[in-house]
Amino acid sequence: QVQLAESGGGLVQAGGSLRLSCVASGRTITSYTKSWFRQAPGKEREFVGTILGGGGVTYYTDSVKGRFTISRNNAQNTVYLQMNNLKPEDTAVYYCAAGMGISRVRVVDAYEYWGQGTQVTVSS
Repeated sequence: QVQLAESGGGLVQAGGSLRLSCVASGRTITSYTKSWFRQAPGKEREFVGTILGGGGVTYYTDSVKGRFTISRNNAQNTVYLQMNNLKPEDTAVYYCAAGMGISRVRVVDAYEYWGQGTQVTVSS
């Protein structure tokens, strides 16, 4: 069983930066697909980006490309989401998710493990 815990959310002005962390416990998740999703009020949870196990290739949704970066520290069983040039539309609860053998990385139901989420609020 894997437990995920996000941290690092907060209130920031537009143009600012935040770094979210997701620490895994219970099992080493180096080989897992690890992704970030977000959910704004009244909207469905949406894919933000992913980092694949093994080689660590990353993919992002178009709206965050060039602004957000996913990285990992395998020794600390942690994945990060660096968010720069934040916009009000980035306001949401951000979740990390992990799973094995995921082919459809953008699909919420593909993931077995989820964190509790961390709130990110960007003021204009």
